[in-house]
Amino acid sequence: MSALATDDAIRRWAAERHLPEAYLERWLALASNDRAAILKVTEGLRLRTGQLVAAFELLEEIALREHVAIAAILATDEIRRILERAGSTPGRARELLDALRAKRFPRLQRMADRLAAEIRGLGLPGGIKIVLPKELSSDEIRIEISARGDADLQNLIDAITRARTGLGRIADLTGVAGSTEDEV
Repeated sequence: MSALATDDAIRRWAAERHLPEAYLERWLALASNDRAAILKVTEGLRLRTGQLVAAFELLEEIALREHVAIAAILATDEIRRILERAGSTPGRARELLDALRAKRFPRLQRMADRLAAEIRGLGLPGGIKIVLPKELSSDEIRIEISARGDADLQNLIDAITRARTGLGRIADLTGVAGSTEDEV
């Protein structure tokens, strides 16, 4: 596709999806390969406007920090696997954004991985779910219990009691995780 055809396709997409003018201008100001790569991903995953805006912001930040072209970021094996694999496009779009956030905020991703490992290490039964704060900017965790009957409920409460120290450690780690969001 020629640069002119790419720009026309970008303008059509932006008009159909009501992309704010500032983002359209920034998109069109990118190098030709970067514009085309973003368009290919946007169309391939049928990104919603908000998803494009989030991906665009992350891609620009990664490109600036790593001194690499946006097209090169989107051509990495990790991103290509997301784009090319089978599965629902909304799920793959979410995976793309998660992968870009992990690349943009690597310390935060390492902390999220550590918290997940800590939760797995508790060995809690299936009726207990530990819910971490969405952005890990709080040291508040939520514990959800799904029980069938009194005996099941008592067993799950006992399991939580046994895991109390580990749960406290996880709550403390989430507070620490919030301090990693200032990555440059």
